[in-house]
Amino acid sequence: MSRFARSPVTAVLGPTNTGKTHLAVERMCGHASGMIGFPLRLLAREVYDRVVRIKGAEQVALITGEEKILPPKARWFLCTAESMPLERETAFVALDEAQIGADPERGHVFTDRLLRARGREETMILGSDSLRPMLKALVPDAEIVGRPRFSTLSYAGAKKISRLPRRSAIVAFSAEEVYAVAETLRRLRGGAAVVMGALSPRTRNAQVEMFQAGEVDYLVATDAIGMGLNMDVHHVAFASLHKFDGRRQRRLTIAEMAQIAGRAGRHQKDGSFGALNEQGPDSFTPEEVLAIEAHQVPRLEHLYWREGEPDFASIEDLIGSLERKPDSPVLRAAPEAVDLAVLKRLAGEDWVRQRVRDPRMVARLWSACGLPDFRKLGADPHARFVGRIFGHLSEGRGHIPHQWFADEIARLDNMGGDVETLAGRIAAARSWAYIAHRADWLENPFHWAERTRAIEEKLSDALHASLTQRFVDKRTTVLLRQIGADASNLPVEIGPEGEVSVEEHVLGTLEGFRFTVTPDARASDKRMLLAAAEKRLASELRKRGAALLEAEDRELSFDGQALVWRGVAVARLTPGPSLVRPKILLDRALDVLDAQARSAIQARLDRWFAAHLARHLPVLAKLDAATRDPQAGAPLRAIAGALIEAGGLLPRRAAGQMVEALDPQARKALRAMGVTIGTLDLFAPALLKPAAARWRRMLMGLGVAPRDGATVLPRNAPGAGLDHGYRPLGAQAVRVDLVERIARAAHDSRRGRKPFAPDPALATSMGLQPETFARLMAQLGFRTARGAEGQPPRWIWQGLTPQAAPKAAPKDNAFAALAELGIGK
Repeated sequence: MSRFARSPVTAVLGPTNTGKTHLAVERMCGHASGMIGFPLRLLAREVYDRVVRIKGAEQVALITGEEKILPPKARWFLCTAESMPLERETAFVALDEAQIGADPERGHVFTDRLLRARGREETMILGSDSLRPMLKALVPDAEIVGRPRFSTLSYAGAKKISRLPRRSAIVAFSAEEVYAVAETLRRLRGGAAVVMGALSPRTRNAQVEMFQAGEVDYLVATDAIGMGLNMDVHHVAFASLHKFDGRRQRRLTIAEMAQIAGRAGRHQKDGSFGALNEQGPDSFTPEEVLAIEAHQVPRLEHLYWREGEPDFASIEDLIGSLERKPDSPVLRAAPEAVDLAVLKRLAGEDWVRQRVRDPRMVARLWSACGLPDFRKLGADPHARFVGRIFGHLSEGRGHIPHQWFADEIARLDNMGGDVETLAGRIAAARSWAYIAHRADWLENPFHWAERTRAIEEKLSDALHASLTQRFVDKRTTVLLRQIGADASNLPVEIGPEGEVSVEEHVLGTLEGFRFTVTPDARASDKRMLLAAAEKRLASELRKRGAALLEAEDRELSFDGQALVWRGVAVARLTPGPSLVRPKILLDRALDVLDAQARSAIQARLDRWFAAHLARHLPVLAKLDAATRDPQAGAPLRAIAGALIEAGGLLPRRAAGQMVEALDPQARKALRAMGVTIGTLDLFAPALLKPAAARWRRMLMGLGVAPRDGATVLPRNAPGAGLDHGYRPLGAQAVRVDLVERIARAAHDSRRGRKPFAPDPALATSMGLQPETFARLMAQLGFRTARGAEGQPPRWIWQGLTPQAAPKAAPKDNAFAALAELGIGK
């Protein structure tokens, strides 16, 4: 019995859609601390997110078997019923869906919380009106408050899947049935979201978000939908009225039917329910319809109970206390649950009895037996798994071996496979997540909890993508909404030009991976569109994806904006870490392919682009490598980065200080990469060749290009600028490598600072005008000297600007002067 047994208890009873959970959250947030136990991890997570928005993440905890977020200063706790930390004292405690106490499998947990979980100041019990007689017998002091439904729930009769209204939820009771219904909806209505209790919160939220956002109009779910998950559902359709409850196949009770049907409608918006079958065992009887519409569910006659505080004196005492009969006439002993079945099997093992000789080890054994059978293996296989766990917990330091745990979760870190395979991996990951959240089962539990969480999230994302790929065609959903036509099974043809047709009616065009609907597709004589063609298109798209993946290099090209295959853009470039390492984004049209195919195509295009960049622009690739080489030294890395940013062509004036900081070894390394440190510019001659220049322009997104091979251009010609490798000089622009040739020739001709007349033949052969040559000589550091009238102009070396000038120019050694300038180094 709780130490707060005398605190007031309020029971809020009523059908679904009465705001009971919302009321409990409001009441809890009005207290200094509080705790609520929920029937589902998904629901606990949903309410946790809501309370975090109110109170802040540092004050709110989430505690479930597989997930624990427990800030040091947490005051409000959202938990699954099984994980409620009853030893904690909180001002407020609530138990949601308390009528689950009548469930043979989990009922004893809810009954225990109903009897023992109490808040210091207030306790609230939420549930169906069927719980009323149980509360009067077990909690006689409780104040019972009825809560009416906010809206009307009415029976809409039986409807075939093809005739279900939009915003419908179809409820099935096995994974196979859920998938079959979802597949049918994909063909007929473009797809459906899928919600099952076995999904992780991340997958479930992603699926529900599709439905809530209107990306799909239908939801297929198990009976988990009845446990307070809030969705905008207008109609609930039962695919079946029978379920397997873990022991036998049976018909749903009226209470279960009402719980699920009640999800239709929200707040004051009316809802409806019905079946998919008008006749037969899966159709409603008139009595059931009347009871559901009137919210009249049969009152419970008993709840299941098991000792909530068992005796750990010995294994025999533990089993005896767990099998003890209840004292109250309205309580029944719970059927043997999996944890007790596992305990009995392990109790028969000699090695277990040898290790369990004191209450502490008995409690540790019972804790291990509490590991849920997430994979639904059955008692014997699960007992062997638990036995291995307990073997490690009862020896040495009492920790599960690091390597075994690491190897097991590493095997789950695989995102391949179909929906069923991924769901199986998530179930296995939940087992290891449960283990990781036990405080003393691992040497470093926090690390492994984060690792298992990361794997479950990756698997959840993969499962969501797989579910969406398998059961949703968003384009079909949109088109069917526009036209209001049912899908049909008509033959689909794809013509040589990509035209998609059904019985000679053109529906649209498939260009690459993108289907474009024909402009008149909504005409009344064409009321069969993509839903009729979808299967055939899916097969064709898979073939095209495989062809792109296996395409030869010559079939791919880069047009400056996109990577192109067979005339269709399949990816585009966006800024990356550097100019030569852009990010390649697949075209959104490729979203029709599955995640594995897209990943393989991404890797293929990345390799193709990197190889062609290294082939056409090897200088930039080497400079990029230098920027990431710690052995290169800071000055070399700095100038390599500046060169990459400028596309391998950089005015020396802009890099003066960086050039001065280079030591001889760095200059030699730069030259080995193909870079020339010129008098006026730093450049890579290889980048000026036509093929390399085209790739450089495309990579940098430069505009109109100069004509291939041009050495001198008119100043107003396309591409006559430094960004294209041409230095503007008066009315002309000269390619930077030729500027360097003239500079070398001038220095070869001079003798110290004596006047000299350079040979005009080189400049004339290049097509330089006298004014252009004069401007160039001035920029190179020469000035004209007075000479005899009628003689060619003579020039005197006066030195460059401070950024590039040598410290001292020898009088008679031109090569030494060039060396001081850094030319050719």
